[in-house]
Amino acid sequence: MRILTHKDELLAQAKSNNNGRTAEIVVHDGPLRQTLIALTEGTELSAHNSPPAASMLVLVGEVEITGADETTISEGNLKALTHVKHGVKALTDSVFLLTTVTGVDGIDSHGDK
Repeated sequence: MRILTHKDELLAQAKSNNNGRTAEIVVHDGPLRQTLIALTEGTELSAHNSPPAASMLVLVGEVEITGADETTISEGNLKALTHVKHGVKALTDSVFLLTTVTGVDGIDSHGDK
């Protein structure tokens, strides 16, 4: 898959969806998941638990991570995500690659043992 080409298609889908978002899992290998997510400006993903490990690479736009560790991630930047409950808000039309590791023995969704 050509991620940089596919991001435009996903953003177009998000713009046509009533909820302003779309997502597609592009890699699923055991506990590893990589998901392309497109959000239109102002669209929010409500607060949710974090997996044991996660990172976000913003391909288009700018997003804000909300919650205890608020931060903004802009186009071209990669950031490891917090291990606490958080949400995501698109400050502009955005597409990002979310990489998560799930199901790690002995670690729950907040990184606690």
